[in-house]
Amino acid sequence: MRLTNHISRTTARILILCALVLVCAVSCINPFAPRLSLTSSGTSLGDQRTVDGVFQNFRYAYIFKDTLAYGQLLAPNFVFIYRNYERNTDVSWGRDEEMFSTNGLFRTAQTLDLVWNEIVFSNGDSLSTDIQRGFNLTITFNANDVITVNGRVNLQLSRPTPRDPWLIRRWRDESNF
Repeated sequence: MRLTNHISRTTARILILCALVLVCAVSCINPFAPRLSLTSSGTSLGDQRTVDGVFQNFRYAYIFKDTLAYGQLLAPNFVFIYRNYERNTDVSWGRDEEMFSTNGLFRTAQTLDLVWNEIVFSNGDSLSTDIQRGFNLTITFNANDVITVNGRVNLQLSRPTPRDPWLIRRWRDESNF
């Protein structure tokens, strides 16, 4: 009887331990979190100390609608400029307005797809450079509302030292939108 009692206690302890392990394992699963993709999307954060890394991070921020990554691209004195053809004038705004409008785009778009095309122009040094580059941006609000924007960005990148990351100081939009 004593041996049977000991086996029952050991079995009970093992069952309780297994139940605790199972509860801990299941509690680590968030049913509301998006699933991780096992395939590579070719999108990851780049080294922003390189010009290619700036464009890679820009694409990442748009595809994943990541305002934190996007904000890390913009200099404190950032200026966005676009041409209002109806008024025949340039319109500009600063970093705060850019973050606000981009956050609105990220929140309302179902998906964003940004493809960088050829670099048309590049001139500068290790602390400041101007780059014009083609792009295609597809904004999907829903299945029936898809906008494609084609054009060029005219960016001025700057940084205090060659060891620092590049920041976008000025963005002149030269798109069809």
